Amino acid sequence: MSQPHPPFLVVGHLNKAHGKKGELFVWPLTDHPESHFAAGQAHLPGDGDAEKPSESIPPLTIETVRPYRRGFLVKFAGVDDRTAADGLRGLYLLRPFDTIDELEEGEIFYHELLGTAVTTRDGAALGKVTEVFPVRPADLLQVMGPRGEVLVPFSDEFVVDFDREHRCIVVDLPDGFLE
Repeated sequence: MSQPHPPFLVVGHLNKAHGKKGELFVWPLTDHPESHFAAGQAHLPGDGDAEKPSESIPPLTIETVRPYRRGFLVKFAGVDDRTAADGLRGLYLLRPFDTIDELEEGEIFYHELLGTAVTTRDGAALGKVTEVFPVRPADLLQVMGPRGEVLVPFSDEFVVDFDREHRCIVVDLPDGFLE
């Protein structure tokens, strides 16, 4: 009953061209950027909703990569000037799911949370997870249900149990949280 994995996961976003030689600033969208942003790694440019690869743009293979601020400056093979780099701006980078690092103990993919039922420790249904917002200090789960929208921090302080197989989350919320 666990959530099936999608064929592709988003690992980065092509933010903007950098310089005149075809480099792009890539914003990493993965907890393991070192696995995906290395010379020789191929990425599939995502379509507008980042769910499947573009049919009109071929895979992009990293020629060079270097850390820059909170991301990377990447030069893709065949992207040799600013104009070519600007043409890729705004695209997402996808990787086939089977190339994604194995999860470590306690880690979870965001897509596994979507549609998961959320109940309180005493069994009251809050609804289902409709969105995950990656913010600090804890990701927020948008839960839609009988009380309307509830934003619940996805942290050990609030989440008592996550059952991946049965797709349910049990939370322990402080008094007054739902008021």
